[in-house]
Amino acid sequence: MKIDRLLAITMLLLNRRRISAKELSERFEVSLRTVYRDVEAINQAGIPIVSFAGLSGGYEIMDQYRLERQFLSLEELQSIIVGLKGIRSTVGDQEIGNLLDKVGALVAKSEQNTAARLDDQLIIDMNPWRRGSEDKEKLNMLRSAIKESRQISFQYISSQSEQSIRTAEPMSIVAKGFGWYLYGYCLLRQDFRIFRLNRMKEIEVLSETFERRAEVKAPFQYGWGKGDPSTLINLVLHAQQSIQAQIEDYFQPKQIAYQTDGSMIITAKQPDEPWLHSLLLGYGPSVRVLEPAHLAAAIKEKAEKIVQLYS
Repeated sequence: MKIDRLLAITMLLLNRRRISAKELSERFEVSLRTVYRDVEAINQAGIPIVSFAGLSGGYEIMDQYRLERQFLSLEELQSIIVGLKGIRSTVGDQEIGNLLDKVGALVAKSEQNTAARLDDQLIIDMNPWRRGSEDKEKLNMLRSAIKESRQISFQYISSQSEQSIRTAEPMSIVAKGFGWYLYGYCLLRQDFRIFRLNRMKEIEVLSETFERRAEVKAPFQYGWGKGDPSTLINLVLHAQQSIQAQIEDYFQPKQIAYQTDGSMIITAKQPDEPWLHSLLLGYGPSVRVLEPAHLAAAIKEKAEKIVQLYS
């Protein structure tokens, strides 16, 4: 629609120092003559656009002009922009790109140099180090299913390496720690579940729709630190000083007691699950399990199997 194009052109001009008629023509897939008419219409609406001739020519909005942003300071606007850029880096959503244009248009021309400096001071990038494009495709598919309240089916591999086919009612996408998760109602388990995105394969959005359940729980209250305390073990470790950084990456400061020789005693409650065994084995000979005894025995057994594998 023409009115949408006029608004989009205005937002671009408010965000950019100068943009050529050719670039506008290619971006909106219209003729140069249409661009000239659009710019004239924007001028007539009271938004002062100045044209410049030559190789570096194009259109600009006068420096003194900006949209009214009411009570938002430049720093507050920049915080919104940083957050939106972080989300866009992951999902690549055109809607978020358009929103960025609109929010950026609230920054006056005279403030854009300051805004550019602020932009370099805080950067949020929620893309994982690996699998960026694959995860982005999954995220967009799941977001579409959530918006349309449509069931999904997928292959899933659990933390115990058990494979199953699941059908679920997707509720939320959650970024937590170093990964992305889907929170939804699993029709196989007849309960709410959290699925790690990288373990979901062959996702398919189904034609069946659903009504969001009234008893839906908040994702941050389910599965992360809110589980049954009886399933946790009292973990006590002795760690060498050489892996202090790795220990501090995972454990909280209050869980670490530093010894006079530089080593550390770690005391924490942890779920007794296979991923914990992998975590501890990953520390190699620099960590010893002091308690519980059954966990120390399990780590020893796995370490012996690793030795046999290479013998």
